Order: sequence, then structure tokens, then C-alpha cells
Amino acid sequence: MRLLTRRTFTAGLAGAGLALAWSPFARAQAAGKKLVIGFAQTGAESEWRTANTDSVKAAAKAAGHELKFSDAQQKQENQIKAIRSFITQKVDVIILAPLVTTGWDTVLKEAKAAKIPVILESRNVVVKDPSTWTTFIGSDFVEEGRRAAKWLLDNTKSTTGPVNIVELQGTVGSDPAIDRKKGFDEVIKTNPRYKVIRSQTGDFTRAKGKEVMEAFLKAEGKKINVLYAHNDDMAIGAIQAIEEAGLKPGKDILVIGVDAVKGAFEAMIAGKMNVSVECNPLLGPQLMEAAAKAAAGQPLERWIKTIEGVFPAEIAAKEFPNRKY
Repeated sequence: MRLLTRRTFTAGLAGAGLALAWSPFARAQAAGKKLVIGFAQTGAESEWRTANTDSVKAAAKAAGHELKFSDAQQKQENQIKAIRSFITQKVDVIILAPLVTTGWDTVLKEAKAAKIPVILESRNVVVKDPSTWTTFIGSDFVEEGRRAAKWLLDNTKSTTGPVNIVELQGTVGSDPAIDRKKGFDEVIKTNPRYKVIRSQTGDFTRAKGKEVMEAFLKAEGKKINVLYAHNDDMAIGAIQAIEEAGLKPGKDILVIGVDAVKGAFEAMIAGKMNVSVECNPLLGPQLMEAAAKAAAGQPLERWIKTIEGVFPAEIAAKEFPNRKY
């Protein structure tokens, strides 16, 4: 069995932009029982999600654990089937990246009855019995929405007249889509100049982002001043639609994305995107430490937050070599 060394673990945390201590418990676990972990992933709809999957797989391998991986292909029913399969296989821990927030009560109760701890990662759930899950590891999506709106207000102070915004929402019913909209709306409502004139889901995918942006442009044309996309993949798809409409993304229409993936940095360097709010997908090291604690019955915080920033186009070229996803 390959053991998780202190160097491997801390390097993984550094790559994730995190500063967690290597605890005595984690050291003991690294040299202890090999865990069987079931991971019910949403799918591979974006650069972010691919990086997230790679991080979890790499961290599990480094820790010497067996990871049973399931790609739900953007279908909640597939995730529920995967969880039930993990329960049947008597895994030690289940990691769930829930596609949407609701509809998990029954299957999570089944996991609890089987005494298998469930760790939520990247997205949260709403259930009647919160004791059916152990901890949530992920971002503050409301704050990400606030940061996007604050950047917009700060960087359009010198303009006059109305600022018309179109919004590409994430998957309907998903935690990041709901919260990124909530945080963004909360801030722009403080200034009557700013108004979301169109808002529709792009399902977090590049192709759908392009398709919906084409519809926005047909409906609103040059009235659009700003695009706010709930992730960078949709923003990149929308950039293509803007260009095909004969407009200049980043200039004629300001483009705001979320995730801070490499594709967004490339778009910013090319002058086609203005800012990306970071959402860190490299959760593998945190998940492995949490899984070890959960399997041993150790207490965990209910929400383990990731550390993130905001990357405007002005610093994209300098920061690009540091990006790991």
C-alpha cells in the first residue's frame, strides 16, 4: 500500500490554495486502514468539474485508498443509484457532489441506516434530517455572486445611464446556481442603474452557454452591456456567440465568469473576458482527511470552506502560469 507522506499531502494542499495543518490524527490515519470510498460525481460538464474529479482521484491514490467512482452524466437518478450501490458494497465513506439541492432525503437516510458517513463536496443539499450527512467541503457560492457584482459596480463607476445585464444561470436547482444568483442580485439591487434584463440556464456547459447567449443577442442586441455567467465554460461559449454577432466580448459587452479555470485566463489574456471569480475545485486532499476522520467517528466541522480570490483581466497573464486547472 502506498502511504500518504507529509510532503505529498501538504503539496496537494498548497496546490489547492489551502493552508490546513497536518494533524496528528491525519498522520495516524495515513499509516492506518485503507479505506474504500464511493464517489458520486455530477458528471464532466466543465473544466472545473474535470479538475475536481482529477483532484479527488489523485488524493485517494496518494492516500492509498480505493476509490469507487461514478459519473452521473448530469442525472440525479444516476447519483442515487450510485449511492445505493455503494451502500450494497459496504464502502467506508461516501462522497457526494450533489447535482441539485433537493431529492436526497430517502437515499441519505439509507446511508445513515447502513452507518456509512456521507461527505458532501462542492455543492450542498437541503434535507429534513441534516444528520444524514457529515460535513460539506466547498465554496461560499453566495459570496462568489457578491464578488462578481462588486467587481462590476467598482469597474463601471465612471459610466452613465443604465447597465443592462444578461445572466447565464447554472443547472436549475443546483446549489451554485441558486446562490451565485442570490449573491449577485443582493449587490446590484443597491444601485438602480443595474438591471438583469434576461436570465436563463445554460446548464453549466459551453455549448448551452453559446446557444442561450445567441437567443439573448437576438432578443436584446446592442442593449446588452454585461454578461454574468455562473461558470467560465458558459462564459466562453457566450463569447463565441458575441463574436459571431459582430460584437467584441470584453469591450462591447463586459464578460464576468466564475471558477477561474485556465480557459477563462486564456480568454482574459486575449481581451475577450474581463474577470473570473475563483471557485477552487482541488478538494481532494481535504476530502481524504475528512474521509479518514469520518470513518473513524471523529468530529468534523459542518462546513469546511475553501480559500478563493478574484482574478481580473489585468493580472491574468501574470497569474496564468500558477493555475493548476
